[in-house]
Amino acid sequence: MADLVYRQVMRDLKKRIHQNEFPNKRLPDERSLSEAYGVSRSSVKRALSILANQGLIFKKRGSGTFINPLYMKNQTIFQYEGSNLGITDSMKSAGNTPGIRLLNFNVVPASKEIQQDLFLDDGDFVYEIKRLRLFDDKPFMIETGYIPIKIAPNLTQTTVSDSIFNYLESQDKVVTKSFMSIQAQPSTAEDQELLHLKPVEPVGIMEGIFFLDDGTPFEVSNMRLHYQYLNYNTFVSLDEE
Repeated sequence: MADLVYRQVMRDLKKRIHQNEFPNKRLPDERSLSEAYGVSRSSVKRALSILANQGLIFKKRGSGTFINPLYMKNQTIFQYEGSNLGITDSMKSAGNTPGIRLLNFNVVPASKEIQQDLFLDDGDFVYEIKRLRLFDDKPFMIETGYIPIKIAPNLTQTTVSDSIFNYLESQDKVVTKSFMSIQAQPSTAEDQELLHLKPVEPVGIMEGIFFLDDGTPFEVSNMRLHYQYLNYNTFVSLDEE
């Protein structure tokens, strides 16, 4: 129940940030938030810590907690922020509606490479999920992901046609870390067909492994983006020596 409480606080704060409810870009202090939400300060502290790891907020010693201005500046375009936001939660476009078209949903044996990436054993099976992401019915990304059945045994076509990360949160699991690689490549015939690219236009490639908050690898994913939508932001902490 404690885990559920901090996630509720985190989701509500994120929603309020998106709605510009903090015009001075400063969040209330932990005590005020604790009283406002009727939860413990430890729950508030954990929610704020996760938002800070996502890059949405930062703490300024002696001054308080503030919304990251770069996050607010870039929230009108597709972005991946390198932490525990799912792709659905990372899609922002002024007035546009994100959508998902399910292209393929199968159960397959984990290949040797997937076994290595997700710490699986011989004989383990994974969901193979291929989806087309859209803005107002305009395609911008082909996403192919592999998720171990033993981590999410009840996935259905309906579930994977929406945000998988939000579904996980409803099951008291949360994705908190990812390792990403980004590159550009010539577009393939499939890229050109699904993303409406010309043969001379490139495609952005994002490959990543996503981890649950207990460190368990949850998903390995390949995302092929229309080059116009590729914008990568990350939040880096430089520790003092």
